Amino acid sequence: MSNPLHGGWWTVFVKEVRENLRDRRALGMALLYGPLFGPILFAMMTSFIIGKQLDDAEKPLALAVIGAERAPNLIDFLSQQGVSVKPPPADPDAAIQAQNEDVILRIPETFAEQWQDGTPARLELLVDESRQQTHAAINRVRGLLERYSSQIARLRLQLRGIDPQLGAPLLIAEHDLSTSQSRGGALLAMLPYFLILCAFLGGMYLAIDATAGERERQSLEALLINPVPPTQIMAGKLAATAVFALASVVNCIIAFMIGLHYIRGDEIGLNLTLAPTSALLVLLLIAPVALLAAAVQTIIASFARSFREAQTYLQFLMIIPAIPSILLVVNPIKAVTWMLATPLLSQSLLINQLARGDDLALLDIALSVSGTLAAALLAALVAVRLYRGERLALAV
Repeated sequence: MSNPLHGGWWTVFVKEVRENLRDRRALGMALLYGPLFGPILFAMMTSFIIGKQLDDAEKPLALAVIGAERAPNLIDFLSQQGVSVKPPPADPDAAIQAQNEDVILRIPETFAEQWQDGTPARLELLVDESRQQTHAAINRVRGLLERYSSQIARLRLQLRGIDPQLGAPLLIAEHDLSTSQSRGGALLAMLPYFLILCAFLGGMYLAIDATAGERERQSLEALLINPVPPTQIMAGKLAATAVFALASVVNCIIAFMIGLHYIRGDEIGLNLTLAPTSALLVLLLIAPVALLAAAVQTIIASFARSFREAQTYLQFLMIIPAIPSILLVVNPIKAVTWMLATPLLSQSLLINQLARGDDLALLDIALSVSGTLAAALLAALVAVRLYRGERLALAV
């Protein structure tokens, strides 16, 4: 019995791998730039966000107050809470619009009169809600003013001989069941997108070169007239493309494991880690996507006349992996059976569950893997039909 490794598909597989290893651009995209870009970008952005949150929470709040002399008790309260009260600018509205101030407190002239009468005393906050970077300061000021208002309300009730608890007929207690792992998982919602994108990027250049590239170099026709079944030629090319796609995913997972280790998530109560067992499950879920990406990219590249044309087509294909992840970020949903058998969507759902620290059911994993494998095999059969005709070697 002949060794299956000596078959035509293995020869084609070795040929494609060797040629791709010699191409530094393709090798860099498959094993370096693609796998590392997502983890590095995520680590940098997350570290920046966490660092900014810590800085905003710890740094003293400087608050410009118009009419501070009209509410000395309020000013004393703000100072005791660590707020640095400062004089207002000459033109408060212009200072907010010019981003010289995040928030300005205005105490109207009627404040003292309303305070003495026991009616709600009006305060004004000058803000620009369209500026995201000012929300932290605005929320801090609002929280302090609400705390002061609640404190004064309780004192007024006590002076009138009324139990302050009568003003709160309901006492609502929240029991937060989230864990540091689940809270960190919410921040890792885009992890599936980066991993699936790596599967598509890793084999893209090999898929192009093995079809449109060889057609452009006029070497594909010579390959097809060899006494090797077109099925084995296709199998070798798809196997090589899938191997590079899978290698890209492996590198991406390792990069995420290393990158998440250096993010200071624990300082704000987030557990941003990817355990080795979880990483292996992620690899199991993404592995069929590598084959699916290889087959789909091979099909699309087969209809291109040149390497550049195929590259243009496949660049548009990069949008598809983002769709499930973006939908889940915008509209989180609970998984149902048909979703778990849907390629790309099932990976996004299950990897998000892993990131939250939830256990995965074996049936869910089986549905995801089998559904994606079925789609990959179907795409591979389409590729087989393309390799059976002479039209593949000719310009379409």
